[in-house]
Amino acid sequence: MAFRNGFTAMIGVLWLTAPWWASFTDTSGAVLAGVLFGLLQAVSSLLAHGRTGWSSWPNWISLLCGVWFILYPFLYHFDWMLTLLYVVLGYLTVLLNYTNMNTDPPQAK
Repeated sequence: MAFRNGFTAMIGVLWLTAPWWASFTDTSGAVLAGVLFGLLQAVSSLLAHGRTGWSSWPNWISLLCGVWFILYPFLYHFDWMLTLLYVVLGYLTVLLNYTNMNTDPPQAK
């Protein structure tokens, strides 16, 4: 669980910095959306550390950020390689958070 939250947090940081390494800083809407949702994903993933179940709101926020990043490249018309990267990592974010939410909490001994 900690690995999944850490990995989705790193993906959030990747999205946070994407406008500069992917060179789409000329589109202010794409930059603002990427930075905001990347930061939101990174923070919510860190807050989700140790939380499981369907009532875990940080996992829900991170999962919804993953859905956003699946749609994001189609809204801003990125090239096919960047679109593929966003879709694959967005889908991975959704799957990792779904797994976190579908995992039973650790039992106290």
